[in-house]
Amino acid sequence: MDLYKLKREFLEYCELEKGQSMLTINSYSRYLDRFLDFLTSTKIQDNTKIQKDKNVQDLSTPPPDGGFARDDNEEVGASNEAMKQCNNELLPSDITQEVVREYRLHINRLRDKKGEELKKATQNYHILALRSFLRYLAWRGIASLAPEKVPVAKVEDRKISFLEASEVKNILDLPTTGKDAEPRDRAILELLFSTGLRVSELAALNVDEINFARGEIVVLGKGKKVRLVFLSKESVQLLSQYLIERGIDPNAEMKPKDEPLFLSNRDTRLTVRSIERLVKLYAARAGITKKVSPHTLRHSFATDLLMAGADIRSVQSLLGHSSISTTQIYTHVTDQHLKDVHQKFHGRSLEKNDQDDDRDIKKES
Repeated sequence: MDLYKLKREFLEYCELEKGQSMLTINSYSRYLDRFLDFLTSTKIQDNTKIQKDKNVQDLSTPPPDGGFARDDNEEVGASNEAMKQCNNELLPSDITQEVVREYRLHINRLRDKKGEELKKATQNYHILALRSFLRYLAWRGIASLAPEKVPVAKVEDRKISFLEASEVKNILDLPTTGKDAEPRDRAILELLFSTGLRVSELAALNVDEINFARGEIVVLGKGKKVRLVFLSKESVQLLSQYLIERGIDPNAEMKPKDEPLFLSNRDTRLTVRSIERLVKLYAARAGITKKVSPHTLRHSFATDLLMAGADIRSVQSLLGHSSISTTQIYTHVTDQHLKDVHQKFHGRSLEKNDQDDDRDIKKES
């Protein structure tokens, strides 16, 4: 069965049966296309070599009586013959451990538009897409390479960039001051920090999805998973103010259906890119030199909860992580914070007692 046809069926399975987002499906498609292109070129090279070896063998064989020796130029056709053979179809059995090893070398040597090596995490996305595809083939009972025989490169622990409390406050306060005060922008920034929403989730919100009375939003997240997030009092107030300015009553039982929560200056739904620019703008105005994105505010939301004593399972639920291992990346940050607290305060009572003893001895002397 042709691998290109199986790839299409795999993507349809991901969409219909697994309910994965089109973003994920498009990524799978892109990574698998790269692998299949590599597999095609590898197969052509192998077939070319086989065809050339066959031609050499034919040339070394004496022609029959009355025949003519082969022209050496016939070897030129070896590549074309190999191409014809390869064009028939790519088979699941063509995926071998050796092919995967060569493919990993291939993507390890690729360069991006800036001429830089692909990050290990990006390389692993290619391999994980292939493993998912092989797992699908195994599920269908189609013989191919076992997915567990496809190794994934070890990557360094992911580094989390988050904002300190003072930095968050500076960013959140900016849109409320001066002649450039923007209720919409303040509401966006407060909502990002108080809920930990992904920027795509925030951009997709509609007015009728906000429960102002309960201070809650039911969010459709990655993989079409539904979760509940909670609004701060400030978020409720700012969103209410923003909607009232648009002529929408936030407390009305019947709100406009499918009305975008946040609008651009052209009265269209605010895009992910626009929100990213907005966050970057206010971070720069706040004098923050490091790179700040909506995801930085999501990281800040998570670390703020953990540092305040929230348990990791609750944070996992609020962030919408399907795996606890994804949430555990934040523990490295909070562990360092606890270490700093330990170094700053631990043993101070003993030092104080020593100082008191020294003073007492001086008095006695």
